Amino acid sequence: MPRTTPPRPADVEAAFPELAGLRRTATRLHPRRGTPTAHDSSVGGPMLWPADEPWPMCTIPHKRSSGFRYTEVVRKREILEAAGRREPDSGPTAEEIEIIDGFKRGRHAPHLSDTDPIPLIAVAQLYRRDVPGLPDVGDGDLLQVFWCGFERHGESRYDLHVHLRWRHSEDVGTLLTEPPVPEVVGREELVPSPCVLHPEEIVEHPYLEDLPPELQDRIEVWEGPEEDEGPQYIYDLSTAPGWKIGGYIAWNLTGPGPLDCSTCGTELTPLLTADQHEWTPGTASWIPTEDRQNAGVRGSNIPTRVSPGRGRLTIAVCPRDAGHPIGLVTQ
Repeated sequence: MPRTTPPRPADVEAAFPELAGLRRTATRLHPRRGTPTAHDSSVGGPMLWPADEPWPMCTIPHKRSSGFRYTEVVRKREILEAAGRREPDSGPTAEEIEIIDGFKRGRHAPHLSDTDPIPLIAVAQLYRRDVPGLPDVGDGDLLQVFWCGFERHGESRYDLHVHLRWRHSEDVGTLLTEPPVPEVVGREELVPSPCVLHPEEIVEHPYLEDLPPELQDRIEVWEGPEEDEGPQYIYDLSTAPGWKIGGYIAWNLTGPGPLDCSTCGTELTPLLTADQHEWTPGTASWIPTEDRQNAGVRGSNIPTRVSPGRGRLTIAVCPRDAGHPIGLVTQ
């Protein structure tokens, strides 16, 4: 089923014509639980990966012996989803609850040292045929995204390690049928549940604090008092929630920060945003028309079950050279 974003509750470009020159196209991915194959664009689905090609690994030193067993994270979700499909929905049985209660954080891989290679998690793969906003960097028609199951990287020691792989899908021969997975992960929310995608192109505008101060002031006057129920620029008219390609970054937690290529100094541009929520109460105007009837169903707005960093991760790339280091923004 396609997903359709409702028209914006106000024509912000009519009210502020200068925003027309700042519009960007974004592609909302609309991941929804499903059973994708390696030949589909997906979040958390199987990768189109050659059997004779080494799987990407994390070799950055950090603690990796303690956490949640990957297999138990997957099993817990299977139990809860099966329980949710039963009629009437009475939740998991006493036996199922006992099983789930046994899935605890612990030192489940004591044999792993801080430098042992561990498999990266397959997060998403995107075919250009499915995602019109996917940039053409000359390295193929398929983008594959991986990250480490621990947020213990970078200068802060609280960052994700993200790996991007572009490939020509037509050149892949025999497929890897049983990709490796890490024994343990630092957080359950770093393991994506398999989702099919329903890409949709939309228009976005810069985050409010990215605009000139004079324009910010005019927009705030136009919005009126906070208690008014009219559309709000930040929540309704600038950036869409959820997983997307391109568009703008919503800097709602930290405010805008520098995002320059560490190699050439060019401003990085958003490639992929992975978001915990497809919508929240504050961004309800973005709920697709097809989802509105079931928008109140528990878990309907968190189909991938991931929550990277503070809840939303944007992977930004250098527009001059895709081989330059990527940038990560968590909000």
